[in-house]
Amino acid sequence: MSIANAFSSSLPGISPEVYGPADFKAVSNIVHAHAGIVLPQGKAMLVYSRLAPLVREAGVGTFAAFVEQMRVDEAQRMRAIKALTTNHTFFYREAHHFEHLAAVARPELVSALERGEKVRIWSAGCSSGEETWSLLMTLLGPDRPAGAVLAKRNLRVLASDLATHALTKARAATYGVSEIEPVPEPLRRAWAQVQGGEAVIGDLVRDLVRFRELNLLQDWPMRGRFDVIFCRNVMIYFDNPTKERLVERFAEMLRPGGYLYIGHSERVTGPAARLLAPVGPTIYQRSAR
Repeated sequence: MSIANAFSSSLPGISPEVYGPADFKAVSNIVHAHAGIVLPQGKAMLVYSRLAPLVREAGVGTFAAFVEQMRVDEAQRMRAIKALTTNHTFFYREAHHFEHLAAVARPELVSALERGEKVRIWSAGCSSGEETWSLLMTLLGPDRPAGAVLAKRNLRVLASDLATHALTKARAATYGVSEIEPVPEPLRRAWAQVQGGEAVIGDLVRDLVRFRELNLLQDWPMRGRFDVIFCRNVMIYFDNPTKERLVERFAEMLRPGGYLYIGHSERVTGPAARLLAPVGPTIYQRSAR
């Protein structure tokens, strides 16, 4: 059986004249070059199902013609990449990170704020916002009056993602009541209001966050360093050289003593290992140098 026939047989009902192995390979190469995402052969059906609506919308007839648009039209290319990104997340995911933030990092950050210093946190790959709100509720703590005092100090959170539709949901800060239940009840009671079956993050918390569209593989406009960076379950889609370059950049963006939290299946390797020491499961601290 030829490669083309094997490919079309794995994608029932799809004509190789419309979508074939060359198209999948071309899409994979473009997505990897511009977003660092690796699309193995087993993702061929996913690529078809996610991009077919864009092909129809473009009115070009075939994937090959759409691929050519992706090459020359940045807006079309970004629409395709965003369609292929996965935005699965949930509140208080990998709870040990938030427990470490509360027990170890929070006292340091609160002391800095009380001394009049600035505290900056980055939720990189924030998706639809559950991570961002989880970490902010954890930082402000269960005592609402005390947390409100902290919120009025020099505290800001950057929440970035490649997918604009995910950022739209994150900005809305509105979720089903069952979605927010993994957050400890004292934090939910302090910082979220239940309205008609929905949980809405309060304005005091929302005002601390700046949501921005950002491709982690491209230039970063930020100039200051961060006290805490969360980038979890994002790098699983990257190849190892891309992961190592990205983690090194994160390390360089941390102030000495700052913390990096990454996903449960991710590790710090390569040049960043000289700057980051493990202090917990998938938790790293920037060295003093």
